[in-house]
Amino acid sequence: MTERVALITGASAGIGAELARVFAANGHRVALVARRAERLKALADELGRKGGAEPIVIPCDLQEADAGDSIAEALAAAGVEVEYLVNNAGFGVFGLAVKCDRAEQLNIVAVNIRALTDLSLRFADQLIRNRGGILNLGSIAGFLPGPGMAVYYATKAYVLSFSEALRCELAPQGVRVTVVCPGPVPSEFQARAGFAPGFDAAILNVSPAVVAEQAYRGLMANKRAVLPGPLIKLVPFLLRLFPRSFILHAVGGFQLRKR
Repeated sequence: MTERVALITGASAGIGAELARVFAANGHRVALVARRAERLKALADELGRKGGAEPIVIPCDLQEADAGDSIAEALAAAGVEVEYLVNNAGFGVFGLAVKCDRAEQLNIVAVNIRALTDLSLRFADQLIRNRGGILNLGSIAGFLPGPGMAVYYATKAYVLSFSEALRCELAPQGVRVTVVCPGPVPSEFQARAGFAPGFDAAILNVSPAVVAEQAYRGLMANKRAVLPGPLIKLVPFLLRLFPRSFILHAVGGFQLRKR
């Protein structure tokens, strides 16, 4: 029988690293994907010291169009199949869309949408064969438009919609699909995006470890969506109480004050 793994992208830091720890602690062999090989090696060494199967390290930049090929080749060389796919990698850029670097914004689409979609479809046969699951990292941003981070918010709306549709399609074949939608999480995301955590982070803040633990439990319980933390669960409900135009201007006013 072919050995099965949990493939985790963006595993070098933040929520991705915590998800790797949670999956490994629950007996899964993990395959770790990220750009920074040294970070992945350090995490693999940490997990290896705790026992269990040796992690597979796959240094790879998901911005590249052939990233999926590289990942598939590495897994085939290791003689493993994907049982759980964790599409965690993603990033955003803060600022007005028309003034931010266009190439960098297209890279957001490449990582947050193209790579996530590619890996989900590429390994679908293995997920079906192993009756596994997909865990996609969305965001509370996926529920609303986001002036000031327009491309990032739009990509997370895609992740939410795609995850829900894929869940419906794959459920008859025994594959679970869960999307986790956290609010602000203290990690390297803010520094890369170009802004400091604000008032929203102080109220909705949940640690990467808590997000990872709740996301894993949600996937194993076959939940459609996981909103980590008590307050973040109120956001989708509150959004239904106001017109879309009001939400748009409110978010725009709040976001653009950070500039």
